[in-house]
Amino acid sequence: MDSQVDAQVTDPRATSSTLTSAPVVAHVVRGGFVESVHHGLAVVTAPDGSIELEVGDSAGSIFPRSSSKPIQALAMLRHALDTDGALLALACSSHSGEEFHVDAAREILARAGLSEADLQNTPDYPYDEVARTAWVAAGLPRQSIVQNCSGKHASMLATCVANGWDTATYRVPGHPLQVAVSETVAELAGSAPSAVAVDGCGAPIHAIPLAGLARSFGRLAAAADGPEARVAQAMRDFPEYVGGTRRDVTTLMRRIPGVIAKDGAEAVYAVGLADGRGIAVKIADGGSRARAVVVAAVLRRLGVDDDAALTALEHQPVLGHGQPVGAVFAVGI
Repeated sequence: MDSQVDAQVTDPRATSSTLTSAPVVAHVVRGGFVESVHHGLAVVTAPDGSIELEVGDSAGSIFPRSSSKPIQALAMLRHALDTDGALLALACSSHSGEEFHVDAAREILARAGLSEADLQNTPDYPYDEVARTAWVAAGLPRQSIVQNCSGKHASMLATCVANGWDTATYRVPGHPLQVAVSETVAELAGSAPSAVAVDGCGAPIHAIPLAGLARSFGRLAAAADGPEARVAQAMRDFPEYVGGTRRDVTTLMRRIPGVIAKDGAEAVYAVGLADGRGIAVKIADGGSRARAVVVAAVLRRLGVDDDAALTALEHQPVLGHGQPVGAVFAVGI
C-alpha cells in the first residue's frame, strides 16, 4: 500500500503555491527583537460554508493530518461503529498515551474481539512527557497501543469487524473502510481530495482545501442530531480523551462552551463553534509553536471572550538561559 500512495507525492520539485506564497502570521520576539517569522494560512467559514475571514489562500489544498480524525470517526459511525462517549472521543484523538487513554484503546479492541496485535499504527512512546518518562523508566519499548493514533486505529478495526471487512488490510486505500472515509471527507469538505498519502501512523490521509477543513468542523459543531452530533458531543464531554491532561486542545474545549477542536501534525489546527462557524489554521513551515497562537488570535477576532482560555493558547514563551525573554505573537489576523 505505502509504495502505491507514496508515488503520488515523491517528486521533490513539486511545490504548493498555497504555502510558498503564504503571508506572515506570527513573529518570534526575543528581547523586543523579531528573531524569526512564521508564514501561514487561516480561514473562518460561516454556518452556510461561505468565507467569513481569510488570511492567505484557503482554497489551496493541505493535508489536515490528525485534524481530520473527527471526520474519519464520523465515517466509522456511519458504517456501524457502535461507540459513544469517551471511546468515541478517543477515536477522534491524538491522545497523549496516558494510562486512561491506553485502557480505552484496549477496551475498543476487546469489544471487537481483537487485541493489540491487530493494530497496525506505528509503534511509539507516549506523547505526554510525564507518561513517556514513566514508560521508558519501566523499560518498555515503543508500542502501537500507546502511540497517539491507537484510538483511531482500534476504532477502524472495530468498524471492520462490525461490517465483516478484512482487518489485515484496513489501511489500504481501496479497502471499504478507507473508501468510506474518503467519501465522508469529500462530503464535509465540499470537494474531492486532491491527493492521498500515508499519514504518520500508517493510515491514508487526504488533501483538502483549508476552507474545506473549516467547513467540516463547523458542520460537526453545529449538528443537532445524527452521527455528526455524536462526534461533537463526545469531544465536548471528554476533551481529555481527544488530547490529554496537559494539552491546549483539551483546555480549549473545556473552557469555551460548544467548541470542538483538533490539532494535527505539521502545524494544523481546526476548530468548530456551536453556531456553525469553522476555523482552520496551517503554519507553512510545519512548526507547531505558532499554530495555537494564531488560533487564539482568530478566536479573539471573532469575539470569543474567554480570556483565560485564549491566554493559555497564546502562551508560547521564548527562553533565554531557561527564563522567558520573549514570546510568539500573531500578526495580520
